[in-house]
Parts: sequence; C-alpha cells; structure tokens
Amino acid sequence: MKRHNQSSVVDFILLGFSNFPELQGQLFGVFLVVYLVTLMGNAVIIVIISLERSLHVPMYLFLLNLSVVDVSFSAVVTPEMLVVLSTEKTVITFAGCFAQMYFILLFGGTECFLLGAMAYDRFAAICHPLSYPVLMNQRVFMKLVVFSWVSGIMVATVPTSWVFNFPFCGPNEINHLSCETPAMLELACADTFLFEVYAFTGTVLIVMVPFLLILLSYLRILLAVLKMPPTTGRQKAFSTCGSHLTSVTLFYGTASMTYLQPKSGYSPDTKKLMSLAYSLLTPLLNPLIYSLRSSELKRALMGLWRRKVDLHTF
Repeated sequence: MKRHNQSSVVDFILLGFSNFPELQGQLFGVFLVVYLVTLMGNAVIIVIISLERSLHVPMYLFLLNLSVVDVSFSAVVTPEMLVVLSTEKTVITFAGCFAQMYFILLFGGTECFLLGAMAYDRFAAICHPLSYPVLMNQRVFMKLVVFSWVSGIMVATVPTSWVFNFPFCGPNEINHLSCETPAMLELACADTFLFEVYAFTGTVLIVMVPFLLILLSYLRILLAVLKMPPTTGRQKAFSTCGSHLTSVTLFYGTASMTYLQPKSGYSPDTKKLMSLAYSLLTPLLNPLIYSLRSSELKRALMGLWRRKVDLHTF
C-alpha cells in the first residue's frame, strides 16, 4: 500500500462514552466532583508545604512535586473529558491532540519516576535511619527530582513526535476519552510495528522497572518494620506502606496494561476504564493516601489556619 507523506485529517472527534448516552449526565457529575476534589486536595498540600518551612524536608518536598504532577495531569485530561461528556461530538484539533498526548506522557512519566524516588526515600529513612542524612541529602534530593522531570520530558518527546509523524488519512474518530497513544495508533495509516516494539520496550523500562524497584523497596521496609518492637509504631508503618502500595499498584498496574500492548485485545470500553484509573482516580487518591493522613501536615495546616485567624483578629 502506498504510504501517505502527510495527513489528510485536520482534526479528531473524541467519542468518549457516546455509546452509553443515558450515563453521560451522571458521569459528567461524578467526574466534575472528582476533578474539583482533586484540585482542592492537591492545592492544599502544595500551599501547606510551600509555606511551612518545617516541612521543607525530602519526604514532603517529594509530595509537593507529586501534587504538582497530579494537578497538571488532571488539568490536561479531565476538562476535555467533561467536554466530551457534555456534548454529542467533541472536536479537537490536530495540534490540540498532539499537545494533550505530549503532556499526558510527560506528567505520567514524571509520576512514574517520582513514585520510585519516594519509595527510595522511605527505604532510606526506615531501613538506614542513621545514614539517612547522607543517603538523602539536599544534593541527592535535587538530583532525583530533576531526573524525574527531565525523564518525563524525554518520555513524552520521542513517542509523541513519532506518532504524529504517522499519516492520518481517516477515519478521525477516537474511541477514547483523550488523545492517548494506543487510541491514536489505531487511526494511523501506516505500519506501526516498529513503534509498538519501541513502546513495549519503553513501557517495561519506564513503568515496570520502577514498579519492581518500588516493590523491592517496600519488601525491605516490611522486613525492617517486622524487626521493630511493637511500641515503635509498627501498625502505623504497616498501614502507611499498605496505602502507598495500593496507590502505586493502581497507577502502575493500569498504566502498564494500557501501554504494554497498544493494539491489545482489550475492548474500547475496558481501555477507557483503565485510563480512568490512572488519570482520574490516582490524582484523587494520592493526597489522601500520601499526605492528608500525615500528622505533621495536619499540624502545619492547623498552625497556618491559627496564624491566619490571629492576623484577622488583630
């Protein structure tokens, strides 16, 4: 078949859940509430950690970066989902689709590496408390944060440029909620085998390897906690590790199922549900799991609130 040198498609149509019109109104309400709660929860964390100098330690600065990623991820994906659910057909330009795919990969890739860095931070703090100031000093922290963001940019740049160099000659209907890579590949009028090999390899390196390292870190943490006397907060450590692993498994598990096999046998509706797990639920749950349960954050929030009240009083 003759290869097209350029795309004839100038825009795309996002179908979303258009095959379930009776559910669209309810889904719009649920997604809107989730989005607002996600923004509020992450914004509170960003403000508290930014203003409270006692929280300017690696653990909470990692949380600050994670909240920035989650807010950004939600802002890229959820408003477009709401538009899709509120209209019969949602048109997105070629450039708009390119930008959305780029930022989905950027923030998704950055989160993969940040979660790995956070697991290492907890491993160093619990398993090597005496060496922690050396293992996680300011220089190491900055290197891990910069590495996470730069890696996210690299993860986004190569595949997005590659996918949008494929010709798109029609149809232009994306049976998905956003311009994610697997959905876009289904519309490409070209042989995508080499890209699929690249995507599979990249997903293993970017998603599965950090995930396995996180599991290994938490296994070491679990063994260290088991050696602690019961009075040192063993139950709290178990609860914290279990919560973190729940969030990590939800994010990495659904993302790997989506991206390991871009043209897999999953039905379109299954792919949409898996996409919702890491693009909608994870940014919502992270503040609850990682941050808002923290006694230090609660004390900092109450301290900031009291200072604000005192200022208004005088």
